[in-house]
Amino acid sequence: MTMNYQLVKQVRENNILRKSFIDLAVKTFDLSFEEWYQQGYWTDAYIPYAFVERNKIIANASANIIDLRWQGEPRRYIQIGTVMTEPDHRNKGLAGQLIHHILQDWQQKADAFFLFANPTTVDFYPKFGFTRSEEHQYIMPVAPRAGDFRKLDMDSADDVALLRHYYEKSNPFSPLRVEHNFGLLMFYCSAFMKHFVYYSAKNEAVVIAMQNGPVLICFDLFCDAGKSLSTLVNELADDHVYQAILGFTPNEDRLGEYEKIEGEDILFVYDQKENLFKDRKLMFPLLAHA
Repeated sequence: MTMNYQLVKQVRENNILRKSFIDLAVKTFDLSFEEWYQQGYWTDAYIPYAFVERNKIIANASANIIDLRWQGEPRRYIQIGTVMTEPDHRNKGLAGQLIHHILQDWQQKADAFFLFANPTTVDFYPKFGFTRSEEHQYIMPVAPRAGDFRKLDMDSADDVALLRHYYEKSNPFSPLRVEHNFGLLMFYCSAFMKHFVYYSAKNEAVVIAMQNGPVLICFDLFCDAGKSLSTLVNELADDHVYQAILGFTPNEDRLGEYEKIEGEDILFVYDQKENLFKDRKLMFPLLAHA
């Protein structure tokens, strides 16, 4: 099938192919990588595997290198994402071949492979050895109180530097946390979450969160160990907020509920490697969805 197609790994430095990749992503997902690239956040951790025909990308599956700590131990996971094919070239098995290339290249170098599928593609990924896995989201009670949180300006170099400084400290409350991937965080914080980044000098913490009526959605937070999660959440919450939904699973069993996630993003984990989600009430950190 791929006689006329050239396999390319990484298109970032090729202006023609990068533009073709960005165009296809806009067409497929209504998602642009242009600004992310222009701001320098597209690093070697994001690797499109693409079939190219006449200088045009006709199919893609990207390998995202996700370095994590699980209960303090380092892990390297590969997340497969941005799976897309030009409409004229669909149903030829191209995306599947690209996934095989990624699995082959990273088999010896990764502790796990995972991806998020939408409901229309849930039958596609089991063919490649991926199994659907449940995720659980943690919901905690909130008692709002006054604090000193202020919004960080993601167009200000100083505020971005402050975010980066705290990002390096990681999230001390989460047993499964992503490290060394500021580029991935900025995929969110330089675009659709740029108004959701808050800093507290008193608590020495940065929190990425959104007030949604009576609920605070706390996507992630970064600070030194020894802080209080409920203090951070309570001081950030508006007066009428009574609960917080966390975008990561906190460490120990806490006051609150672990609810099974039912949604459009369905986690699939590769059978031949580790699967931390199997018998645990755990979720993959929301801001690490690539």
